[in-house]
Amino acid sequence: MKNNKSAACADCGLTRKERICMDPAGKASPGCPTATEKQMLDEAKRIYENQSIKEFARQASIQEGQCYAERDKKLYIMHPTKPRIQEICEFAKKMNYHRLGLIFCIGLAREAKMVSDILSKQGFKVVSVVCKVGTVPKEEIGIKEEEKIFIGQHETMCNPVAQALIVNKQKTQFNILLGLCVGHDSLFFKHADAPTTVLAVKDRVTGHNPLAAVYTSGSYYAWINKLEDK
Repeated sequence: MKNNKSAACADCGLTRKERICMDPAGKASPGCPTATEKQMLDEAKRIYENQSIKEFARQASIQEGQCYAERDKKLYIMHPTKPRIQEICEFAKKMNYHRLGLIFCIGLAREAKMVSDILSKQGFKVVSVVCKVGTVPKEEIGIKEEEKIFIGQHETMCNPVAQALIVNKQKTQFNILLGLCVGHDSLFFKHADAPTTVLAVKDRVTGHNPLAAVYTSGSYYAWINKLEDK
């Protein structure tokens, strides 16, 4: 198969059992990187030879399996049993992490307190940093008055770079993101030293469940399939 330049796994029309990524004897659709990116896949294997990366991947895979019950039964039917917050705690313990960063949005301050309490009860030291840390006015990044949420008032910018620098300084071993905005989360990922996972993302409309709009994109949210008018 010739390389179509862009990987297109999301457009694969094969069933899970038919896909070459699920079965070495399976088939490949156009844009299948399993079939076309042998060099990159070999490079990835070499990266996994790094002992710390290999161990991280190994523990993540073990954790994945442990989120399902009764796997030893014949005619097994997938039976998930653990919410993500528990999965995060278990994985952190597998990796022998003791100091966790909790990076959260001010809009989820109540939820952040609940999460911090859970992590503390599970035996972790929690370093938590809110998005508005530093009280930096939005004007400092070039925001105009009409671009603010609260026009005519002081408005503190979200500061994911500072959030990252603070948890870096305080030597967190694993960071947990809770509700950062699109783009702000990206800046945190870019500047954080420790690996980071996401407990929940922000979606102001769906109660932080962004797949709700995806699942109903053929009905109630059909308008998201249209190009935005400029």
